[in-house]
Amino acid sequence: MSKKILNFNKLKKVISTLKKKSKKIVLCHGVFDILHVGHIIHFEEAKKKGDVLIVSITSDIFVNKGPGRPVFSDSHRAKFISSLRVVDYVVTNNEKTSKNLINIIKPNFYVKGPDYKQNSKDVTGQIIEEKKAVTKNKGQIIYTKGQSFSSSNIINNNLSMIFKDNQIQFLKILKKKYSLNQIQKSFKQIKNIKVLIIGETIIDRYVFCETVGKSGKEPMLVLKENFQRDFLGGAAAICKQVSEFSNKVTFFSIIGEKEEFKNFIKKNLQNVSSKFIIKKNSPTILKKRYVDEASNSKTLGVYNLNDNQLDKKSEKIFYNNLSTEIKKNDLVIVSDYGHGFISNKIAKLISSKSKFLFINSQINSNNSGQHTLEKFKNANCVLINETEMRHELRDRVSSTKNLISSLSKKLKSKSIIVTRGNEGSLFYESRKKTFIKCPAFATNISDKVGAGDAMLSVFSIFLFFLKNPEVPLFFGSLAAANSLKDFGNDRTLNPKNLYKFLEHIYK
Repeated sequence: MSKKILNFNKLKKVISTLKKKSKKIVLCHGVFDILHVGHIIHFEEAKKKGDVLIVSITSDIFVNKGPGRPVFSDSHRAKFISSLRVVDYVVTNNEKTSKNLINIIKPNFYVKGPDYKQNSKDVTGQIIEEKKAVTKNKGQIIYTKGQSFSSSNIINNNLSMIFKDNQIQFLKILKKKYSLNQIQKSFKQIKNIKVLIIGETIIDRYVFCETVGKSGKEPMLVLKENFQRDFLGGAAAICKQVSEFSNKVTFFSIIGEKEEFKNFIKKNLQNVSSKFIIKKNSPTILKKRYVDEASNSKTLGVYNLNDNQLDKKSEKIFYNNLSTEIKKNDLVIVSDYGHGFISNKIAKLISSKSKFLFINSQINSNNSGQHTLEKFKNANCVLINETEMRHELRDRVSSTKNLISSLSKKLKSKSIIVTRGNEGSLFYESRKKTFIKCPAFATNISDKVGAGDAMLSVFSIFLFFLKNPEVPLFFGSLAAANSLKDFGNDRTLNPKNLYKFLEHIYK
């Protein structure tokens, strides 16, 4: 590794030494995905302002330039930049913005490209935060005057660098049918959609371990626990994602008799009106997954739950509250995980009273064979993965399209979307009997848990508003791809990031 590439601890020591020598420090920050002449001109102009040029690059996990980006990993990008004579040091920034990095380095000059001079065009608001940090530390922000080049333009003119043929074709159709302005206009209007989400709250606990090996006394795998993290799962994760786009989200769910995790749930759903039904003789659903840190793979799952139906009294309370609430909402999203929350009676109420109904019903290891979609009828849209659809119809051999058509008739649904992992998704409109295929856009996959929930969240709200499925399909696929990058459901796709995706794709 180049001596120019530093971690944060080494960088702090270097900065301390430079400050003592009264050296003027210049900081450039960005993704720098495909190193081109524009970057070199930018660095050369920046270096003229001081004695030492430090370049910080955005780590892979915080690159928001659309599917397939970055083309090169942060380690590769650091290596490319460190090879330039004009650059003195390179560091990878593992945060959304360079604000904290600026506070550490306290550069005399913070240098951005000419595209950033109009701060108002930056929808993320990050450049404004960075500018404030520079001023606070008595530095100066400067915009280079060199010719503007764009990695995104280079990539979009050579899409085969990051996309497969089916992805390229889908994007071409999308860009031909919808302008960037048309799509972006919908974002503001979606904010006012009243959304009701119904489903089980699940706490996903990831226990990160070292695999010690086989026990010396028993045929047992031994794990050494290092740390654990809790995430919202189930319908709560859907709420968290939908609330990024709508300001008016109501959540009906269950928690355990002891109300454990209630504060944790509310803390993570601050912009959501949550209404909990207490399930007697039950815990709040907790799904623990043990992860081997070395391989980033799950070794074991341990679930704490009770799949029994609600008692009659609790069901009545739920029914009455739901009867009142359901009429107030434009869009109803049901995510039924089969843990005894939604009875046939409740399902009938939902199916008959919802203005626009989006259904997802999932099998799990406890209820395979008993839990089905059949209790939900007349939905505007049903989302299901292909494995669950074949289970629902008890058919392993028929074509996917024939099965979708059969399921649509069985459920009397207006449309169905079937997710198929790496093969993307297939949308079916019952009235027109037409299919639309959307490719998957996922690249770096760490954890598949929650990808379907992310897809459902974003797809449903945009389908409700736009009616045409292409844009919702694309956004849903992006949300799924985004969630796959990390363990747990911590990553949500927000409108600002989606704006950035679109800007780069439409360049």
